[in-house]
Amino acid sequence: MAQPPILTLTDIALTFGGDPLFSGLSLAIHPGERICLVGRNGSGKSTLMKVMEGRGEADGGERFVQPGATVSYMEQDPDFAGFSTLGEFASADLEPGAEWRVEAVAEGLKLALDQDPAQASGGERRRAALARLLASEPDLMLLDEPTNHLDIQAIAWLEEHLKSTRSAYVLISHDRAFLRALTRTTLWVDRGEVRRLDRGFEAFEDWRDKVFEEEDLQRHKLDRLIKEEARWAVEGISARRKRNQGRVRRLGELREERAGQIRRQGTAAMEFRSSGKSGRLVVEATGIAKRYDETVIVRDFSIRVMRGERLALVGPNGAGKTTLLKMLIGLEKPDSGELRLGTGLASVFLDQNRAALDPESSLWEALTGDPEIGVSGRADQVMVRGTPRHVVGYLKDFLFTDQQVRSPVKALSGGERARLLLAKLMARDSNLLVLDEPTNDLDVETLDLLQELVSDYDGTVILVSHDRDFLDRVATTTVLMEGDGRATVYAGGWSDMLSQGGKPAYEKRAQPVHQAYANGKTQVSGRSSDRGPRMTLEQPEEPKANPVKVAALEAEMEKLAAEIAKLEDFLADPELFTREPVKFEKATAGLVERQERLAAVEEEWLEASA
Repeated sequence: MAQPPILTLTDIALTFGGDPLFSGLSLAIHPGERICLVGRNGSGKSTLMKVMEGRGEADGGERFVQPGATVSYMEQDPDFAGFSTLGEFASADLEPGAEWRVEAVAEGLKLALDQDPAQASGGERRRAALARLLASEPDLMLLDEPTNHLDIQAIAWLEEHLKSTRSAYVLISHDRAFLRALTRTTLWVDRGEVRRLDRGFEAFEDWRDKVFEEEDLQRHKLDRLIKEEARWAVEGISARRKRNQGRVRRLGELREERAGQIRRQGTAAMEFRSSGKSGRLVVEATGIAKRYDETVIVRDFSIRVMRGERLALVGPNGAGKTTLLKMLIGLEKPDSGELRLGTGLASVFLDQNRAALDPESSLWEALTGDPEIGVSGRADQVMVRGTPRHVVGYLKDFLFTDQQVRSPVKALSGGERARLLLAKLMARDSNLLVLDEPTNDLDVETLDLLQELVSDYDGTVILVSHDRDFLDRVATTTVLMEGDGRATVYAGGWSDMLSQGGKPAYEKRAQPVHQAYANGKTQVSGRSSDRGPRMTLEQPEEPKANPVKVAALEAEMEKLAAEIAKLEDFLADPELFTREPVKFEKATAGLVERQERLAAVEEEWLEASA
């Protein structure tokens, strides 16, 4: 017998800013469902999620939750008033003796429970909200961008937890790999309507494109019918006036139907344009090292970044990705080693904290107040890659409405803030893009476009990202930062790195809470409780490294890296294939052979060093 739904929404109507956001919306969520909630930025996904929780009041309709069932929402901006630590906040919904569940979740999310909320970063506060939700184990979890501020290891832990949880959940996320791995149902918020597909995110884009094709076909048929009826009205109505007033009314109805169709929101007119080529060498680091007090960021790291490369830095939070990125572009100096920047570089920097945006300023002021793009003496114009544009027209290219232009930045959603910052950056000429977590909060369509722009950009890209799908689509070189100063260079994106032996330390993460409960072990983080099951996260004793073998492998790695660099320089000649095809083929084969050998030696070195 089918179980009754946990949550039912019936005929929900909601108006926002004078315009109806939803009208006649009905849906039901059953126990155990795994749902992704998708739609354009500003379409109402987060608002709908708040209505599901009961926090957002609808203008009409009914919300019903099964008696005894619990529905919990992940706070975007949690209130820590009255809580002295993040752990105290995360444990607030638990019965006495169940605090072990918070500790297990904190282990997986790498959250310091004893931290004062007043000293915590925005990301740490968001992780505390996520820990509170997961530990409370409600019947229905509402998760709005849960992977923001998580590194790839923590995302992998969260995936495993959600795969095996008994709770139903609804997910909003920009992380395609995360959605593909977890969801079996799709809710699509589009122009005030919520469509349902009983398949996961993997099927969403094909489904969306089919819906749009059918809409276009119906719109074409309607336009053709209106044209035919209008021609008849002009040519035949005078001779048959009395008998054919019905057709005149029909023409009016058709025109009213056509006018009532809600136009699809277009794609943002985004463009990164190169300001001219930089030198062939963009940056060369030789044996650079950096540390802060006792924390080693990177040690003895070397790399050459050539024009046109897309270099990605990956690794756990705290491994030093942003610091290394800033060193590579000259914003921070290494403690030792040599760093050489190429000639003719013009860079733009997308900051993961969106610090370039003043939350109190309007969108208009955010552009005209920027001295690099605001036109002096003309408060209504911005300079877009050398051409003056009116502020309103330029913002419309990025899908902002007339009403939003004078609104404060703080009123924007996370995705809209990302689009505004991209608008500022894209107004400038550049040949080096520096992107720190560029995918956070972007909708699927804008993310698609950003991937195309980065791939087609006629310049060099250095980026930090935890989005595995984005890395696979964009990166040509990946640096895995494992912590303790270790950084290894791999060819290709995330999947390429894994195939070459790159091993993020997933095996060291905590178990999902419910799995730990089933295992019935004895301790969490060295602490115990008087009630409830306990678990241990002990690590096996690691074998000692063989120093002679390690030294020999390091010498071979250095030799192979030097040979690879020479071959890459040789193959960088665009005329080589035409001029000397035999040498080109031999050099290409030699490069592949050495890259494969280097990957094997690096894997052997990692095992010997463990």
